[in-house]
Amino acid sequence: MPNVVEQDGIRILANQLPVKEMLRLVALTARWVHVDVFQALPVWYPEFHRGSLGFKHDWTEPQMNRSQSTGATSQWVESNTNANTALTCALGTSSKKRRNWSCCHIWGTPKAAGESNAVIRDPKFFSCTANMVLLPTPLKAFTDEIPSIKNALRICAFHYYRWFCDHPALGNWEYLNDNRRELPDGYPNKWPSWEHPNLIPPGVVDPSTRVWKAIERRKRRIGRDLREAGEHYPRDSVRNVLSYWEIEIEEPTGNKENTVE
Repeated sequence: MPNVVEQDGIRILANQLPVKEMLRLVALTARWVHVDVFQALPVWYPEFHRGSLGFKHDWTEPQMNRSQSTGATSQWVESNTNANTALTCALGTSSKKRRNWSCCHIWGTPKAAGESNAVIRDPKFFSCTANMVLLPTPLKAFTDEIPSIKNALRICAFHYYRWFCDHPALGNWEYLNDNRRELPDGYPNKWPSWEHPNLIPPGVVDPSTRVWKAIERRKRRIGRDLREAGEHYPRDSVRNVLSYWEIEIEEPTGNKENTVE
């Protein structure tokens, strides 16, 4: 018998659990941000992207972390913190209440490409709610590692949100340009597609009053930061993100103590 460890792990798994069955589990458990919430605020944290550096005291001083194992200090680096927060708030919940759920980026470049994820290193897409779906943590690897599942999520998101990611790293998305418009094997029949573009995927979360209030708070904070945050706040980049998405933010005037956090 050949050494199983020396064989492709995904292929071994697929022999026991077909990809279409994996996709069925994803479809049954995925939680999606409502399209109205996406349209109200496409990007929640335009100041952050994967790999951006953290600052404290209103963007005036580096935010340092100390390693528990080595004791060395280094500046905090964004991994997925603010993307997670954006998705959590857009779904109207809290991190304490969403145990064992993970934020998955839909339009990230695949790990198999062997390169840094350029898409989520772009602040236009890092905390974009149409670029994320919430999945039970054990299923996250399916979306990261299996191209057909990633493509299925993209097709669903493309039709539901009426948007696709135009980052150059993605090249020409084959499903957008494919006249045959073929679907991945096992594509859920309850997800929207070219034949049924108006289907609403199961798992879309209806927005609560809490969500709309969170959107207004976030907009006020972005406007306040554009006007008052310290020298390290990436104003030019933030304005570029807002322009890309056509997000209107009112920059408050008046004394600092009168602004709303």
